[in-house]
Amino acid sequence: MTDENTKRSPIVLGAMMFGTLIDEETSFALLDRFVERGGTWIDTADCYSFWASDTGHGGASEEVIGRWLATRPGERERIRISTKVGAEPLWPGSWPQHRTGLSPRAIRVAAEGSLRRLGVDTIELLWLHQEDRAVPIEESVEGLAALTADGTVRRVGASNHPAWRIERARAHAKRIGSVPIDAFQLNSTYLRVRPGTLPPGVVHPFGVLSDEQRDFAEANGIETWAYTPLLSGGYDDEAKPIPDVYDHPASTRRLEILAEIAEQRALGRGQIVLAWQIAHGIRPILGGSKLFQLDAAMDAAAIALTEAELARLDEPF
Repeated sequence: MTDENTKRSPIVLGAMMFGTLIDEETSFALLDRFVERGGTWIDTADCYSFWASDTGHGGASEEVIGRWLATRPGERERIRISTKVGAEPLWPGSWPQHRTGLSPRAIRVAAEGSLRRLGVDTIELLWLHQEDRAVPIEESVEGLAALTADGTVRRVGASNHPAWRIERARAHAKRIGSVPIDAFQLNSTYLRVRPGTLPPGVVHPFGVLSDEQRDFAEANGIETWAYTPLLSGGYDDEAKPIPDVYDHPASTRRLEILAEIAEQRALGRGQIVLAWQIAHGIRPILGGSKLFQLDAAMDAAAIALTEAELARLDEPF
């Protein structure tokens, strides 16, 4: 399923660090530029960013977005809100052992908190942030169903979940006549990690987009959103080296091809990565803190890679 703004930029603005590592003035500037450049989706979560906050709890990102919306009332009709529930620590320092989780009550309470902080009546896309094996997925679906039934939430998605759990969730949603999960949010970039490893910052064993998850999504018309697509600047910033988990012979060859195409087009390697993802139907989430980073990403959305370039980038290694 796609939203009504597919002709607008496919780039998503990631607001993870708004209100913590990114101050409010800079956050507002990024939001303004994003909308000016044709951006639609803003991605956040109720737990962002508890690890960088003074309180040990999340909510700062949603609050900044809410204040931005309050000062720019006309923008609400132009943007879509994507937020997540289930990963907020129950008390400071309790994550990941003690999270709010995905029971129907927890989902309802979390969504109400997000609506309040954002200052909105509707969330366009609400995600189950991390799977909760303590709760049957069918119960989580019923919690989501109550929110879509009353119009509080329009669409539902899942981040950091295995494909089989999403299939079970979708089947139950169809049984009860509810809105099924139609979006995946996972870590994905051009390079692949060594088998048995996870990228920095990914704590969930099913948090990295796999061939199975991708096949499942394509077969069922499920949108795929990619977080950390640019390796936190690793493709272009020498001060931010590519993590060791990507250090293997296939990556060496992929980086050579990436560099060749980027040089031929006089573009950054990261821009080619974004264009490659978009060409494959993946919606990248940009989490940069600088306007030039945002502009480069928005420019990348307009890059049309040739069939020959895509074939080279997709070479099996």
